[in-house]
Amino acid sequence: MSIRINDIAPDFTVESTAGKLNLHQWIGSGYAILFSHPKDFTPVCTTEFGAVAQLAPEFAKRNTKVLGVSVDNVEEHKKWKRDIESFAGSPADFPIIDDTSLHVSKLYDMLPADAYLPDGRTPADSATVRTVFIIGPDKKVRLTMSYPMSVGRNFAEILRALDAVQATDGVPIATPANWVPGQDVIVALSLNDAQAKEKFGEIDVKLPYLRFAKAPKK
Repeated sequence: MSIRINDIAPDFTVESTAGKLNLHQWIGSGYAILFSHPKDFTPVCTTEFGAVAQLAPEFAKRNTKVLGVSVDNVEEHKKWKRDIESFAGSPADFPIIDDTSLHVSKLYDMLPADAYLPDGRTPADSATVRTVFIIGPDKKVRLTMSYPMSVGRNFAEILRALDAVQATDGVPIATPANWVPGQDVIVALSLNDAQAKEKFGEIDVKLPYLRFAKAPKK
């Protein structure tokens, strides 16, 4: 079953490189990003987890934890982390979970349509697609992205999307195309012009239904 925006992120308890981990407890009161990776010791995945390692300070500034999913076991993950750190030049301190059972991959619908699931599967058959879930403090899924195995993710976009999710969380605004922090935001249609001015100050009315305002500080 696919997971939709605003669904409660399915909870799970698994072994990880940081020990036994329960997703909802681990998230705590902040945000979390769940990344699925097809397999340890694969080239694209190594560059991606290297990018996550390099961006650790940026995620921390946003009160966001990151969690990796791969179909291999914890011991393999620990060995792979050494390669990730060597490539990235940064410590890979985030946990990676053991999903040899494919429990999380199935729970989050991370497997490609042609996945071969019986016990005789090979690593290639059970490889997940490259999926991203941004989960809020309320444990609801705020954003999802899915890439095929052959396409590495753009982590600048993932960080930008996280900024947009956090900027609009609980505030009657939306972000326009290509928005980055510091740019104006769109006022929600739930507010009339007078209400928008009271809440945000001056507004820039481009069209009756398209009004911009300075992004409120959080």
